[in-house]
Amino acid sequence: MLRPEGCRPGSEGGMLLMSDRPFSILVLCTGNSARSILGEALLGTMGAGRIVSYSAGSKPKGVPHPGALRLLARKGIDVVPFRSKSWNEFTGPDAPPIDLAITVCGNAAGEACPVFMGAPLKAHWGLPDPADVEGDDAAVDAAFEQTWAWLEMRVAALLALPFETMERAELTRELARIGQMEGAA
Repeated sequence: MLRPEGCRPGSEGGMLLMSDRPFSILVLCTGNSARSILGEALLGTMGAGRIVSYSAGSKPKGVPHPGALRLLARKGIDVVPFRSKSWNEFTGPDAPPIDLAITVCGNAAGEACPVFMGAPLKAHWGLPDPADVEGDDAAVDAAFEQTWAWLEMRVAALLALPFETMERAELTRELARIGQMEGAA
């Protein structure tokens, strides 16, 4: 189980277990309205068949940011399934198993996390928050496009790895390297 000491990346050892289900990734942010929603969409789309993705927040805003929804629609992704939700939805006995929890904002990375079932790995892929951009829709959309590009680069790097069979310590190192790619906040 993920211990309540926080969501900072750990240095757990041991072999990841092979499973007959896709690798399960939970993308965490404070508000679960922008970066984590985009991460969930990218992981689910690019990793279809290998990854099942979710997102959640410690203090969910209640609805995804309009800029995130506009971007997903432009990318041809159905926006209906996306919602802003609490990470507590992933802590109970009926919650899906989580193999990896990725924080995409500094606030969530530093918070004490609930206990998730399944002893997930932890990684931090911090990025600037596109929801903080002020201005017209064009300025906001440009910020969301940039965040999408940075997340897309990270997801592609993850998918290039044989993560299903890697040692936990090796995968943890690779996840940290990916988190330091261009745009890291």
